[in-house]
Amino acid sequence: MLPPILAQLRIPVVASPMFIVSGPELVIAQCKAGIVGSFPALNARENPGEPVLLDAWLTRIAEELDRHNQADPDHPAAPFAVNQIVHRSNARLERDIEICHRHKVPIWITSLGARPEVNAAAHDCGGIALHDVINDTFARKAIDKGADGLIAVAAGAGGHAGAQSPFALIQEIREWFDGPLLLSGAIATGRAVLAAQAIGADLAYVGSPFIATTEANAPPAYKRMITESGAEDIVTSSLFTGVSGNYLAPSIRAAGLDPANLDGADATTMDFDKAARGGKPKAWSQIWGSGQGIGAVKAVTPAAELVDRLAREYAAARSSLCAG
Repeated sequence: MLPPILAQLRIPVVASPMFIVSGPELVIAQCKAGIVGSFPALNARENPGEPVLLDAWLTRIAEELDRHNQADPDHPAAPFAVNQIVHRSNARLERDIEICHRHKVPIWITSLGARPEVNAAAHDCGGIALHDVINDTFARKAIDKGADGLIAVAAGAGGHAGAQSPFALIQEIREWFDGPLLLSGAIATGRAVLAAQAIGADLAYVGSPFIATTEANAPPAYKRMITESGAEDIVTSSLFTGVSGNYLAPSIRAAGLDPANLDGADATTMDFDKAARGGKPKAWSQIWGSGQGIGAVKAVTPAAELVDRLAREYAAARSSLCAG
């Protein structure tokens, strides 16, 4: 059974937090459109001596959503989420946890490790914690450490994707877990959202289509590449971060590399502290991440229009199946 905070969405969709791409503009637009908007805490980066940007972002998001709700109480905004990278290289984690706790962030999404203290902080301020996993073993560990729900990151997802089929991954988790379960992996249409529910997920986790929105913090060339590419243009490699991820082949070629001949890299090379300081390449800033579902994305649109499309397709798919 879903907690109330996830049960009243316009459609069962949580927008995934995308490194660099997701910021206040996109999150606010997603929430106003009726789905959970999210961003990685590490996206809020300030220079030394400047006010803490994460604090300012959370204040802005809360205030704008509150104004929206007061102006249109019949169509309240969906809640928002903040993603915490709990990898050991994230030197900001303790600070960012304190800020999110102080702002009473309603939904916490954790990645690259499960930590009981992060889940405890979420619960202490009245929030829920969702942890992303790529297999059943990690799923069990996350729940043992206090996560409320799971995000099953299956093959075809953008960024740090898993390798397992969504059918296998959801099936194995659902054998023992009846709490909130989200599915990530090439979901770019309303029909795919319904399919995620049909195989046992509660909600769909949608990322890459939102890169091609006017509110996304992505270069115009990145947005255009999303609209011009399909599943065959996605390359899986561990070279850029040390963990296997999915990237747009044209962006790899633009960086002077051959997508068909990429070396691998060890997970020990991953360093989110360096990434947060704008360190070496090239993943996300030059090598652009994407999932395999982008063939459904034909144009750059406002986020609200994308959510409208998903909602129409979702309703049509349900009607079609019920009629059959």
